[in-house]
Amino acid sequence: MHIWKQAISVEALTTLSAGTAISHLGIEFVEVGEDFIRARVPVDARTVQPYGLLHGGVAVVLAETLGSCGAAYAAPAGQRVVGLDINANHLRAATSGWVTGTARPVHIGRSTQVWAIELRNDAGELTCVSRITLAVLAPKTSSV
Repeated sequence: MHIWKQAISVEALTTLSAGTAISHLGIEFVEVGEDFIRARVPVDARTVQPYGLLHGGVAVVLAETLGSCGAAYAAPAGQRVVGLDINANHLRAATSGWVTGTARPVHIGRSTQVWAIELRNDAGELTCVSRITLAVLAPKTSSV
């Protein structure tokens, strides 16, 4: 089932995130499917906490990036999406390589969207599960 209401591609997502926290952390978009977006983050000096583990906040940045981008492209043109709530359960530490996240919609409604994101290490082991709820806002109108 194709969910995208706007043209989406790895290239479009990469261009959109240039010069942001996303690119600063080394997050790379790797795949867009019929109903999912996939991106990865390196476990390196930019993304670890003092004990050498992927920082939990960086895992949440990856999850929020995926859910927010998915929601934006699943919304009709001109509408905006903004995060209302995000949670994350950190299940396993990652100390090297890449952590790859996959986001899929749980609910795509007129005024809200909910996305589930799974993060996995290079061995395919689940490291974090996250869920983000977003508000879908009508286009801004000019007050002229």
